[in-house]
Amino acid sequence: MCGIIGYVGPQQALPLVMDGLRRMEYRGYDSAGVAVQDDLGAVGVARKAGVLANLEKLILDDDLKLPGSTGIGHTRWATHGGPTDRNAHPHRDVTGRVAVIHNGIIENFAPLRAELESAGVELTSDTDTEVVAHLLAAQYDARPGDLAAAMGAVCRRLHGAFTLVAVHADAPGQLVAARRNSPLVVGVGDGEMFVASDVAAFIAHTREAVELGQDQLVSITAQGYDVSSFSGGSADFRTFHVDWDTDAAEKGGFEFFMDKEIAEQPQAVADTLLGHFDGSRIVLDEQRLGDEELRTVDKVVVVGCGTAYNSGMLAKYAIEHWTRLPVEVELASEFRYRDPVLTRDTLVVAVSQSGETADTLEAVRHAREQKARVLAVCNTNGSQIPRESDAVVYMHAGPEIGVASTKAFLGMVVANYLVGLALAQARGLMYADEIGREFAALEKMPAAISETLTRMDRVRALGKEISDSRAVLFLGRHVGYPVALEGALKLKELAYMHAEGFAAGELKHGPIALIEEGLPVVVVTPSPKLRPLLHSKLLSNIREIQARGARTIVICEDGDDIVAPFADTLIELPPVPVLLQPLVATVPLQVLAAEIARTRGYDIDKPRNLAKSVTVE
Repeated sequence: MCGIIGYVGPQQALPLVMDGLRRMEYRGYDSAGVAVQDDLGAVGVARKAGVLANLEKLILDDDLKLPGSTGIGHTRWATHGGPTDRNAHPHRDVTGRVAVIHNGIIENFAPLRAELESAGVELTSDTDTEVVAHLLAAQYDARPGDLAAAMGAVCRRLHGAFTLVAVHADAPGQLVAARRNSPLVVGVGDGEMFVASDVAAFIAHTREAVELGQDQLVSITAQGYDVSSFSGGSADFRTFHVDWDTDAAEKGGFEFFMDKEIAEQPQAVADTLLGHFDGSRIVLDEQRLGDEELRTVDKVVVVGCGTAYNSGMLAKYAIEHWTRLPVEVELASEFRYRDPVLTRDTLVVAVSQSGETADTLEAVRHAREQKARVLAVCNTNGSQIPRESDAVVYMHAGPEIGVASTKAFLGMVVANYLVGLALAQARGLMYADEIGREFAALEKMPAAISETLTRMDRVRALGKEISDSRAVLFLGRHVGYPVALEGALKLKELAYMHAEGFAAGELKHGPIALIEEGLPVVVVTPSPKLRPLLHSKLLSNIREIQARGARTIVICEDGDDIVAPFADTLIELPPVPVLLQPLVATVPLQVLAAEIARTRGYDIDKPRNLAKSVTVE
């Protein structure tokens, strides 16, 4: 959600910190701030509500030099306290010698705040973060010269999810950072070091990184880093090389990152498949579950939020078809609160692009407490959800900068299908040649998606035509129903329009009352050759809404002459197998939502009120 960057090295920190914050703007934020430690140890701070440009203007207008080679920066998404100047990070103690930035939520901040106030400390913000600055100052006074130990002592008192980064005037040239249930990585440069919530913040300077574990802290200077536990003991950590560079975070000539990411979907699907089939078997990335354990699975539960949940709806069709196992699909935010029935033989599939989604992470932990097995589907190597799971399928879709998910959604769908094939394989329900045929069909999908992308001119024109509509409905049957849900979600996210996705058969059970003259209704139609009964039922639905004056926008397979006469706008797709149709049918819905939002003048990369990774419940 929020963005964190820290730097120690020979260069002036302020330009590097500001550049890191710019690279993380896609995460969503409502204020920004920086703190720089000068050569004498004094800590200068600048912070401002609103976009990063507001902070830059403040620094320029007030002629804030903020010299020094040690600095931290933050973009905040408000939780405790509104998005105001006084609540923007960094926060300082009463002496101004400590500066702290923070992602996440400190759940016990109220008693900690009361403790500070009873001791006579006057807090100047409404945030949970400020208490850390005061606690850290007190702990450092008790442990002069050991900022890491002081941070560890503070962290042991905190409950919740947090990443903390701090500087102290009495510890020149040093940063300390800590994490619990919130992302933090260290960038290892040549005579300089970085910490950040996202490798995108420092990728222009180094591609060598360190992944911090749960309840660990790191002390960094220009010469290196030291990782320890909150209690000060030694800690295991993992170093890794970032296999994408700054070009992956550039727009590549497109107007928006989302445009670029829609165009990258053929490659994203190909990369998701890469390495997951060895010629005879499906291979997971980190399979700490053997075939014997998968063979005993008697129920699958897919958990996710938003787009990930919609991908889980599609997983249900595929997994049940291939394995004959019952599959439940759950909103991660509701999962642990409804007392789900889980056993040792339940497989929970946790789907999260970032691997840090707070609701999904808590669902994983609840499942583990109930002794269920957990398999993660994720796009971010080494993130928290995969680390707490028994097995992982990584999407390898590359960084997704646009807040509204596009290529990651298709990656999730493909990865979920790989899970289904792995289960069928382990349970002996499909022969190796059958697995091979299904995988070969998946391997053809990048070409089908590429072909679909060449046909989007009509969709863009349609987006301009219906951009002033008050609402849009989406209908589908079978795998078309989750596609309808995803199309409606994209339109809500990007264009701020009322949009609903329905199972088409439910239309006459209430939603048909919404149909009115001129209302755009998008219908995802199955193949008449592969699903003739479903096709005929959906044709009846189309005729019902058209009879009531709706504008019918029909997405169908090439050559569907049966449905064409009933479509006011026809969008044709390359023919593909039934279960794989969502991989092509979703693409025009993404393009439609983006074009409507663009026509309305909205920033499709950064929709209002949304953040890329939701790291608090």
